[in-house]
Amino acid sequence: MIPVILVLLLAVVLFGVGFAVKVLWWVALAVLVVWLLGFLFHRTGTGGRRTHWYRW
Repeated sequence: MIPVILVLLLAVVLFGVGFAVKVLWWVALAVLVVWLLGFLFHRTGTGGRRTHWYRW
């Protein structure tokens, strides 16, 4: 009985990790798109200097 519970617990953990990794890939893709848009659509600041909309 214990080996069956351990196998089921391992399957649940691996499914959870796989789901989390898939979600993290989508989050990383969204961040990349936002970063590229910020890089492409930057504005001109004071003195003709080009700045980005984010501050890092």
